[in-house]
Amino acid sequence: MLEDRIQKDYIAAMKSRDSLRSSTLSFLRAQIKNVLIEKKQDKLGDPDIITVIKKQVKQRQESVAQYEQGGRKDLADKEAAEMAVLKEYLPQEMSEQELKGLVAESIKAAQAVSMKDMGKVMKVMTEKVQGRADNKLVSELVKKALAQL
Repeated sequence: MLEDRIQKDYIAAMKSRDSLRSSTLSFLRAQIKNVLIEKKQDKLGDPDIITVIKKQVKQRQESVAQYEQGGRKDLADKEAAEMAVLKEYLPQEMSEQELKGLVAESIKAAQAVSMKDMGKVMKVMTEKVQGRADNKLVSELVKKALAQL
């Protein structure tokens, strides 16, 4: 299970005195604990943990952009390194080519005929992709495909 892997990697990072990795994983563990408390559960499943990790990655991406804009390369590099550690725990992302194929299938499945059907197509796509692709990219591909109908 993903939570166990994170725990083991955290312990290994602490033993090897890898401060970047241990602090990143410590913060991730705290966020997972917060979600556990919020959901009033004893254990989270992998999909919930992946959602927490994706949220953390997105926050790091935004921070990197802001730090670079503010001229703080040192902080941007630190955030980028933390983001790399977090991405190790995410499933392999789908290629754009794979996504295009799924978009075509989803349009057929949702019986979409115009841009008004984007919500239906996105619902089908979200189920098929299940966190293995950036939602922004999926949305753009769906828009392009529907615009060509």
